[in-house]
Amino acid sequence: MEKLIQYDPKQGLFHLSNTRISYLFSIEEGGLLSHLYFGQKIKRYHNQMRYPRIDRGFSGNVLNHPDRGFSKDTLPQEYSGSDAGDYRVPSFVAQHANGSRSNAWTFKDYKISCGKPVLAGLPASYVEQESQSETLVVTLEDKVTGLEIDLLYSIFRDYDVIARSSCVRNLGESSVKLEKISSMQIDFVSQDFDVICLPGAHANERHISRQKIDYGTKRFESRRGTSSHQMNPFIALVDKGTDEHSGQAFGLNFVYSGNHLFEVEKDQLSQVRVLAGINDYNFEWELKPGAHFQTPEVLMAYSNEGLNYMSQTFHGLIRNHIVRGRFKYEDRPILVNNWEATYFDFNEEKLKPIVDEAKELGMEMFVLDDGWFGKRDNDQSSLGDWQIYKKKFPNGLEKFADYVHQKGLKFGLWFEPEMISMDSNLYRNYPSYLMSSPNRQPSSSRSQFVLDMCNKEVVNAIYHQLKNILDKGYVDYIKWDMNRHLTDIYSPTLPPSRQGEVSHRYILGVYELLEKIINDYPNILFEGCSGGGGRFDTGWTYYMPQSWASDNTDAVARLTIQEGTSLAYPISSITSHVSAVPNHQTGRECSLEARGHVAMSGVLGYELDLTKMTANEKILVKEQVNGYKSVRHLVQYGTFYRLKSVLESNESAWLFVSENKEEALLMTANILSYAQPILTKTKLVGLNPDADYELMPLLSDRESDHSVGYFSSIYAHKPIAIGEVFSGSELMNIGIYNPIARQDFNTQMYYFKAKKQEDLNNEIQES
Repeated sequence: MEKLIQYDPKQGLFHLSNTRISYLFSIEEGGLLSHLYFGQKIKRYHNQMRYPRIDRGFSGNVLNHPDRGFSKDTLPQEYSGSDAGDYRVPSFVAQHANGSRSNAWTFKDYKISCGKPVLAGLPASYVEQESQSETLVVTLEDKVTGLEIDLLYSIFRDYDVIARSSCVRNLGESSVKLEKISSMQIDFVSQDFDVICLPGAHANERHISRQKIDYGTKRFESRRGTSSHQMNPFIALVDKGTDEHSGQAFGLNFVYSGNHLFEVEKDQLSQVRVLAGINDYNFEWELKPGAHFQTPEVLMAYSNEGLNYMSQTFHGLIRNHIVRGRFKYEDRPILVNNWEATYFDFNEEKLKPIVDEAKELGMEMFVLDDGWFGKRDNDQSSLGDWQIYKKKFPNGLEKFADYVHQKGLKFGLWFEPEMISMDSNLYRNYPSYLMSSPNRQPSSSRSQFVLDMCNKEVVNAIYHQLKNILDKGYVDYIKWDMNRHLTDIYSPTLPPSRQGEVSHRYILGVYELLEKIINDYPNILFEGCSGGGGRFDTGWTYYMPQSWASDNTDAVARLTIQEGTSLAYPISSITSHVSAVPNHQTGRECSLEARGHVAMSGVLGYELDLTKMTANEKILVKEQVNGYKSVRHLVQYGTFYRLKSVLESNESAWLFVSENKEEALLMTANILSYAQPILTKTKLVGLNPDADYELMPLLSDRESDHSVGYFSSIYAHKPIAIGEVFSGSELMNIGIYNPIARQDFNTQMYYFKAKKQEDLNNEIQES
């Protein structure tokens, strides 16, 4: 089997490559690591990319080096120190015992091994077989301070991804205070990039923003204690002409759920430096002699086939090398959640009719949301008291769960384990568990407060409360929520000089709790949530294979939210629900068909009172459920393409293609209706051009004009009909006309299935 990592001692060259990509860097004069190349595979490198020596005024020279053209301030590097002649943003800043912040890294050693190391206490990509990856560890040293740092590079055999992180060790005699430590750095020469990021807000997450990289430094970051609704821990650097289907893209996906920072700097020579890692805002870490600090991992993906291929690379890697456990490849259940149906106003008897309807409509799980614990009748109390609320469940929650199970449904339960209410027994008994700054009133958000997850005692207390419920064995699914961000960042478990460690230690405490719970209950499906999509990141996916994409359930709003999310995260991780109209977040009214089609383009669920639906609505929901079951695996695990973006036009189009190219599901959406509409077409991609594809009825339990592919009187121009056959080349090169509907927010779903050769032969003989 071909080696993935090679070292050429004559050139001092490291070459990481698989069948599609190469990553090259070399040991330069003075022991500096110089970045050379990241992109399409290079068969053989002849050392022609040694950085030209040009004297740049006021760019300092390397110590004791006679060549004025050799400067840290211009050399493209793999990892930079601070206060040593490189005036660009540094990867690493530390304050030493004498007060100095000077640091200079030089090459010491390297090691190449098969497989991929575990990052203790942190989520990270993994391989099940050593042959799937190789890892290079390059050790740099600062001989003056006694610091060493390992730069970890893992390349995957089957994915165009380099996983990078760093680990610093203090081999000196005095403590060092880390002020900044990036997980990775990459410097580009002669590249004119745009940068794509995913900003947003609560109920408006992960919009795709594309900006020109100009001189100066851009920071894409969260300072909220979580990965946040406001700026997702993902960016991509793309060529000016890169679109969904062509052009270069360099995607950076940070495997971390706390404060993150991407820095993109265009320097005096139009070179671009990119750093990624834990945010240096309010961050400090005491590194005692003999201690080490491991950073979270960054996944670096390369695509020369546009954004879709970059996304597909991340999708495959996350599904296969981040997600763990039995649900890694398992089709996710269709659920109904009671939140928008009842909010806090429910009891056992009020919930049972919803369960009954869910059974009748073919759903597979009932999820009990907020309000089942403590004395929780509103959001003012009881967080931290994870005991059954007897007023709502006089016979115990287990009795109600038995009712759900007897109906043939799985039972899910909502938790918010990281939070505490002042009106709770937990706070009354242990007020120090609440995170707060000394002599200050803690800041409230949504009438709730944050637990000090730096405190091992707190982690254990919450663990045992959850365990008391989960040990009873009636919970099949957990929705793990977090409905505020961190403030009052302080922990009495640490001395004053180490309070800069709190934000990171909070995340480490949460990861520790998750690891315990998930290992104890491997048959429970976990779904992440943070006021919707406020902690939708690859680190969280390591523990929970799916997450609630947004509290905004409006179908039109979800087009942009789910499109942006798909840029970095697989469809199997994106949960999407059909809710009531007028929508509770936007007030908009969309048809049940449109709400269904958008939700069916993710992990489908429902969030409304099923008992209040009309008979016709129930028929359509049953069709949606049955239809989704027939294509669920295709949606959740097929190859996903973004064909049209609602951010750029009045339309959206998404496509799911099976691995063998025998099935394809197309979802199209037209936002607003016009009196004189422009005719538009949708062209498919990724099909077998030589195959013939028949348009099949997706909602096959009832043949009527409501089924996908059929049409009704709202259409001025009718969609194509069930049973029509198209060649793959026709669908990809000519496409199909989008129907003209006399209504706003109109959607269609088309399910194409390749015809078998024997069926074609029979048709030819009959004709």
